[in-house]
Amino acid sequence: MKKQSTSKGFAILSSAAIAVKLLSIIYMPFLLSIIGGSRPYAIYGVAYQIYAFIYVLTNTGIPSSISKLISEFVAVGNYRSAKKTFRISRLLLCILGIVMAFTMFCVSGPLTIYMNYGEAKYSVMALCPAIVFTSVASAYKGYFQGIRNMKPTAISQVLEGILNTVLSLLFAAIFIRYGVAAGCVGATMGTTLGALASAIYLIVIYEKNKDFKVCNFDNNKKNLNHTNKQVIRRILKYSIPITLSIGIISAGTVIDSYNITSRLIAGGYLKDNAQSLYGMYLKYTTLINMPITIISALAVAVLPAISTAVALKDKQLVANKINFAFRISLLIVIPAAVGFSLLGKPIYELLHLSDGYKIMIFGSVIVIFSALIQIQTTILQGIGRLYAVICYSVLGLIMKYIVNYILVAIPSVNIYGAIIGSTVGFGVPIILNILYILKIVKIKINFKAYIYKPLVSSIFMAAVVYASYNILSYILGFIFKGYFNNAISVLIAIALGMLAYFYAMVLNKGITNDELDTILSKIKRFIPNKKNNTFKYHN
Repeated sequence: MKKQSTSKGFAILSSAAIAVKLLSIIYMPFLLSIIGGSRPYAIYGVAYQIYAFIYVLTNTGIPSSISKLISEFVAVGNYRSAKKTFRISRLLLCILGIVMAFTMFCVSGPLTIYMNYGEAKYSVMALCPAIVFTSVASAYKGYFQGIRNMKPTAISQVLEGILNTVLSLLFAAIFIRYGVAAGCVGATMGTTLGALASAIYLIVIYEKNKDFKVCNFDNNKKNLNHTNKQVIRRILKYSIPITLSIGIISAGTVIDSYNITSRLIAGGYLKDNAQSLYGMYLKYTTLINMPITIISALAVAVLPAISTAVALKDKQLVANKINFAFRISLLIVIPAAVGFSLLGKPIYELLHLSDGYKIMIFGSVIVIFSALIQIQTTILQGIGRLYAVICYSVLGLIMKYIVNYILVAIPSVNIYGAIIGSTVGFGVPIILNILYILKIVKIKINFKAYIYKPLVSSIFMAAVVYASYNILSYILGFIFKGYFNNAISVLIAIALGMLAYFYAMVLNKGITNDELDTILSKIKRFIPNKKNNTFKYHN
């Protein structure tokens, strides 16, 4: 199969990410109904956050190194080293996956008790095999991303997401009869089985499609053949700072689990009430992660493109890719933040989430900060400068912990202190990362245009959404009452809001012709046929 452009790769991965995230959002209200509300969801969420942290430590550094190194080797025609990189990385990932799964099993008891969620112990244990399966899958994902073919990764993600959703709900419904802790264990079963299916699929695709295989790159006898020691050194050189930088962000969520719950208890809440409040906070984070999954797909697509441009020493191409990453990410997350703030309550009612919509309204801006952190990390990763972002992330994590520690324990602030802490914890590293990127790469990034145009378009979108939701709700009130009235109104309002946003972006020349070509033809008919040459990128 042919390698894909950055735009096409992003389109493929983002489509898969949206599909998977929609499944998880649909899955959430059903799971809440099965296991019994916010407090059990907090128990499940804590177990999953521990798993996510171990997953990050295992499956971010080396797969990203595979993607980066293979893209660099292929860019200069060094196919033998690309082949060797994949084989060594696959072995390292398998070993690391087994070690980390065993470690996770051993610490599950003491760690969950320390975090005030002892009932999550068995859920953490049940997730241990998933670490092994995901480490195998990650090796193949890294390879496919390195040769700029995102389709196998996208299909594996959708397959994993479907199995995760269906099997988790099934086992949760079966196990809940034995108690909340058992029900939460059942809710993790789909993650493990979905990861196994994903790994098997990627292995089969790799073996079946001979054109994919790195071993077929071996036809150029002039290639420099790096030794095993050299390849391992380069893998570690890239993977360690990547793991540290992303691991710090993931560690922040685990620390939050302990810090927020313990400080709520210190502020006068009973343990069960504190866990319920934290469960509401987890529902909010699940929803705002919807657009963040798209940014993650963008990051995966952009990394090999930036790495290739760096390997070719093409400064203009590096600048184009960096600008493309920032512009697209802000184009996505600014309207998402505005939409979450405006429709927080109707969305919660639509999904039967019962409580916590005020957290969504107050904390919607975190979508923008989280997206910028991801893109900055990817850019610094692509240009080989990650130790600075590690230092800045540690500083942000410390500041976030301090703010949370102080504010969450104040009864009048409580859980909202965690959002303020996240704002500070993300904001400081974002500023420092931007300054560092501008200093090292020495390029111009037109942040004013990248923020201004989506913001103006989002304001227009907000007016359309607000008017359409209220008008529809009033009219439908003569036919439907309660849930169906809200459901129809909010879904139509969201659809109209998306069209209004894209319409406004075309009018203010915030979307290029190439990007218009990727819009579905049915949507494109609603957009005026205006030429736009404001931005030009080599995508």
